[in-house]
Amino acid sequence: MPTPNGPAGAGAPTDARAVPAPRSRVRRLALPLLLVLIVAAVLGGGYWWLVGRFLQSTDDAYLQADGVTVAPKVSGYVAEVYVGDNAVVKPGDPLVRLDGRQYQAALDQAQASVDARRADIQQAEAGIKQQQAAVEQARAQQQVAQLALRHAEDEVRRYQPLAVSGAESGDQMSVLVSNRDQARASLAADGAALDQAQARIADLDAQIAQAKAQLEAAQASARQAGLDLQDTMVRSTLAGQVGDRTVRVGQYAQPGTRMMTVVPVQSVYLVANFKETQIGRMQAGQHASLRVDALSGVELHGVVDSFAPGTGSQFALLPPENATGNFTKIVQRVPVRIRVEADEQVRKRLLPGLSVTVEVDTRADHDDAHAADGQHG
Repeated sequence: MPTPNGPAGAGAPTDARAVPAPRSRVRRLALPLLLVLIVAAVLGGGYWWLVGRFLQSTDDAYLQADGVTVAPKVSGYVAEVYVGDNAVVKPGDPLVRLDGRQYQAALDQAQASVDARRADIQQAEAGIKQQQAAVEQARAQQQVAQLALRHAEDEVRRYQPLAVSGAESGDQMSVLVSNRDQARASLAADGAALDQAQARIADLDAQIAQAKAQLEAAQASARQAGLDLQDTMVRSTLAGQVGDRTVRVGQYAQPGTRMMTVVPVQSVYLVANFKETQIGRMQAGQHASLRVDALSGVELHGVVDSFAPGTGSQFALLPPENATGNFTKIVQRVPVRIRVEADEQVRKRLLPGLSVTVEVDTRADHDDAHAADGQHG
C-alpha cells in the first residue's frame, strides 16, 4: 500500500519544478518581439522624420474643368438642335439653330440702304463732272466778256478825243460809252456765274461726303444684321462633351438663355483645399499623388500648379466679419490647383466633380532650403 511519501507524493515536487519552463519560453519570445517593435518604431520614426513630416494630404479635393455655358446672342425660336445629351463636340461644331428669317430680312433691308447710298454718291459724282463743265463754260464766257470790255474801252478812248474836237458826233460817243458799260455788266454777270458754278461743285462735294457717311452707317447696319444672322447658328467654342442640355425645338430663347454646357473633360484639373497649417512648405512644381474615389486601387500623379490668391472664405458670397461679436478661430482652407498627369485612357474616366484624396510631397522646398543654407555657409 503506498505511503504519502510514495510515488504519488513524489509527483507533486516534480510538477512544481516543471512550471518555470513556459516562463523561460515567454522570455525567449518576448525579446525578439521587443526587438521587432523597437526596429519598427525606429524605422517608422525615421520614415516620418525623413519623409512623412513633409507629406501633406487632404480629402477635400475635387476634379474640375472650365466648362462653358452655351447661350445665344440673339433671340428667336429654336429651329434645330444638332447635339444630344453627352455628345462629344469640337470647336466650331453647330449646336443649335434659331429661326433667322427676321434677321435675313433686316440684312436685306440694310443691304438695300447700302446700295441706295452708293447710288447717291455716284449721282453726286456725276453732278460734279457736269458742274465742272459748267464752270469751264462760265470761265470761257467770262474771258469773252473781258475781251468785249477791253474792245469797248479801247473804242471809247479812241473816239473820245474826236468827240471833244467835234470830229465825231456826240451820239456816236454815247453809243460807245453804252457799249462799254454793257461789257462791264456782262463781265460782272459772267464772274458771278463762274462763282456760282464753283460753289455748286463745293455743294456737291459736301453731298458726297454726307452720302459717304450715310454709306458707312448703312454698311455698319448691314454688318450688324449679318452678325445677328450668323449668331442664329450657335456653335461650340471648345472641344468637350455636352452636359446639362435643356434646349428643345420650338423653345423661345432670349439672349443669354442657358441651353447647355460644354465641358472640356480632356482638360480636367484638381482643386485641393488644404488647411492653412499645411501650405507652409508648399510651392508650385512639387509632386503629388492622387487617389480618385471612383478609380479604386489606381494611383495617379500630379504637379502643384498654383495657389488661390486668398482662402475660400474670402471669395464666399457672405465673407465672415470677425471684427464683430465673439470670436472663434476657425482653421481656413486655401484652394491649391494641381495639374493631373494621366494618359488618355485614364482621362476618359476622370469627370469634373469626382472626389480625390491628394498627398503633396513638400520635400523639394525642404531640400532647397538646405541647399540655400549650404551656399550661405
